[in-house]
Amino acid sequence: MPVVRPLATVARPRIRETLKTPFNAMSVVEVGLRVDLDVEGATYATWHPKRFLTGYSWDALAVGCLLRHEGPPRSVLILGLGGGTVARQLRRFLPDIRIVGVEIDPGVVDVARRHLHLGDDVEVHVQDAYEFLAEGKERFDAVIDDLFLSGASDVVRSRVPDGDTLKLVRSRVKDGGVVVANLITDVGEHAAVRAAARRGYREAFAQTRIVTPPRGLNEILVGGEHVRPGGALAVWGAHLDDDEDRTWLSAIKVSELRGTEKEK
Repeated sequence: MPVVRPLATVARPRIRETLKTPFNAMSVVEVGLRVDLDVEGATYATWHPKRFLTGYSWDALAVGCLLRHEGPPRSVLILGLGGGTVARQLRRFLPDIRIVGVEIDPGVVDVARRHLHLGDDVEVHVQDAYEFLAEGKERFDAVIDDLFLSGASDVVRSRVPDGDTLKLVRSRVKDGGVVVANLITDVGEHAAVRAAARRGYREAFAQTRIVTPPRGLNEILVGGEHVRPGGALAVWGAHLDDDEDRTWLSAIKVSELRGTEKEK
């Protein structure tokens, strides 16, 4: 679940641990009270003892699930669990929610358990996400597609969320559920992936909302039969104790993906 620009910081970072796996080269970085999991120049997860929101893509992925028209989800599948930041945010909003996370890198899961407080309240499957989708039949109220790989100099989408790939993800969504996908809004290959994903969502869903966090280079697509507008998020501020958290929630923008025009 990458943030493609490092999180803003005022404290001096301290590296707690570095680790290299067959999938990633990682650093656990302590910045004041905050702990980040940095992978190949991107931040894959963050944890703070007092705050839950960050202004970045994790927030938008979590609240995208709250736009489910039939009400808050009772079950969520997170493809690309990373260090569990989105899972922690969902648990804050929905204490009784069932969360299943799929993460291909056991090293990431180990680091998340030791440094980012990933607990047993998340059912973790260490497996390729597409194999997990193909092998099972359980369906969820919301599925989050946050599947990225570490490239030579940037994070890249493992597969574009359109066509048969999107069909596979949708097969694990209950009627009335939503599919929430993270896209990077940068230029080059990221722009091509974003355009293809938008076309795929237009074809696959009756309605798609775009959730944009106030910081970072990400947009989140939320597709379903019906998806609530951004005004539905206001009530969730009552679940946040910290003023900064409530500020980040109120800064999230939600718009509707419209039309069939060719993406630039």
